[in-house]
Amino acid sequence: MVKTFKNSMLSLSLLSVLMLASFLVTAETVDKNAGNKVVTEQSSSQSYTLDQAIDYALANNPDLQVATERINEADAQLGIALSAFYPQISARVGYEQSNNPAQVFSMIVAQRAFEPSNIDTINNPGYRGNFRPEIIGKLSLFRGGQDYYNSKAAELGIDAAEFERSTVRNALIEAVTASYYAYLAATEAQIVAQESISSVTSELSQTKAQYEAGTALKSDVLSLDVKLAEAQDAEIRATNGIEISKASIANLLGLPNSQAFTIASSFNQLMKPKLTASFKDFLELAMAQRPEVKAAANQVEISLRKLRSEQGAYLPKADAFVSYGQNSQSPGFSSANDNLTAGVSVEMELFSGFNTKQRVNLAERKAAEARETERKIKLGVEQEVKTAFLKLQEALARMHVTETAVLSADEALRLVNEERRAEIVTVTRYIESEVARNKARSNTVAAHYDALSAEAALKKAVGDWK
Repeated sequence: MVKTFKNSMLSLSLLSVLMLASFLVTAETVDKNAGNKVVTEQSSSQSYTLDQAIDYALANNPDLQVATERINEADAQLGIALSAFYPQISARVGYEQSNNPAQVFSMIVAQRAFEPSNIDTINNPGYRGNFRPEIIGKLSLFRGGQDYYNSKAAELGIDAAEFERSTVRNALIEAVTASYYAYLAATEAQIVAQESISSVTSELSQTKAQYEAGTALKSDVLSLDVKLAEAQDAEIRATNGIEISKASIANLLGLPNSQAFTIASSFNQLMKPKLTASFKDFLELAMAQRPEVKAAANQVEISLRKLRSEQGAYLPKADAFVSYGQNSQSPGFSSANDNLTAGVSVEMELFSGFNTKQRVNLAERKAAEARETERKIKLGVEQEVKTAFLKLQEALARMHVTETAVLSADEALRLVNEERRAEIVTVTRYIESEVARNKARSNTVAAHYDALSAEAALKKAVGDWK
């Protein structure tokens, strides 16, 4: 009975432990789900300024993550190249059995089992087995400089991968900036279009009433219908522009299409861009710091190192080796049967079927290709800087023109409004003036954001965001 009572108490204790564990797991799951829900709610209501969008893209964009992994790959390639300077150690075990007189005699001697009587059976020794465990070490002493130049090329490969990441970073920041300004410009254009629709709709309603009363012309109604259609078309294009630019931002930030977020204004959008240097200064800066230019020069150096490596195949190679093991008829180890072999070998290729010659020729061609690629990239960078410089000049000039146009459009609308109250002009003329004023404002906003985008393109062209 005591045993039964103890078993019952043990069962109750185990049941309590299991219930407590189940409760803790459930609570932890609920907490995790709650935490995930909070993260989701925070993500769904996330709002990004330009700086926040850039920071998030740099941390989450897959292209930049791929470039980072390529740096790690290049680091691993360097490790592979440097491994040639370390001794290579391997262990192996083998077993063989033979009745070949030469092999059997070699086994007997290696096993240190030779006796004078073995001479009598040297031609018919019968079968004999040999079990040999051994450790083998090898060290490359000289390979015509191939290992050295391969390691130097691998070191430059890390720099090349870092330049690639800088290139991606530079382009990514410019793309996020351009998409951000495109979104804000489309939003402003949508507001202007909606204001135009509201104004034209109101005037159209009044004009229709006047037409029905016989105090307005049919042409006025039709003209307002056309203006309303134009304003609605502008709203449709602006709305679509908002969605396209927002999709572009989401892609650059590495967000799924289902992820909800908003774009917030920032101080940057209020700043007026300007040219701070001449084209020559910008070009010199681009050639000095643009990662593509550095990467191209780096590839030339890599190709020269690989060429020297291939040319090293014409030189002799020297290796040191050592082997330690034992020979016996059955598995086991005895220091009485161990043996050690060490030495140095020198090898030189006399004829490889022109393989070495063609490999050197291939490396020479790749070096020439790298030099031409470098020249092409420099020409491309020069063209990109020139284009970005001219576009910024154009955008700044447009800003000045559109700002002047807004002042003129505002004054024209004021005068037409006074003339309309005096019944000197038709409603169509008033609507045309109001639409012209709205369009001038829209052009000013577009010119401002175009100038900001052009400034970002120029910064990318000179490599400011490397």
